[in-house]
Amino acid sequence: MKEFMLLFRQPDYDYSNTSPKEMQALAKKWQDWVEVITSQKKLASHGPRLAMEGKVLKPGGVITDGPFVEIKEKLGSFIIIKAKNLEDATTLAHGCPALDMGGSVEIRPIF
Repeated sequence: MKEFMLLFRQPDYDYSNTSPKEMQALAKKWQDWVEVITSQKKLASHGPRLAMEGKVLKPGGVITDGPFVEIKEKLGSFIIIKAKNLEDATTLAHGCPALDMGGSVEIRPIF
């Protein structure tokens, strides 16, 4: 088995108007999806949820506000999975709750 990182990108979304019940339902979707991967013994590790704000340091000491300010989505979190190949890893990414919110999942092999 090889390892792949699934990076969860989501639109710039304001969660302040989301009710606690809606947040619980969203958290449950994530837990259920990761539980399926875990039950297949394909979860290698997971990263914590990332804050939406941040800084980007570029060559020459240039600092910009926020990650990925050039695009309309932000990196929200990641997990590392075990899969036979890129196609298998992509199959595991289906069902990710980020997709339900207009986000995307980037699948990258780890060398």
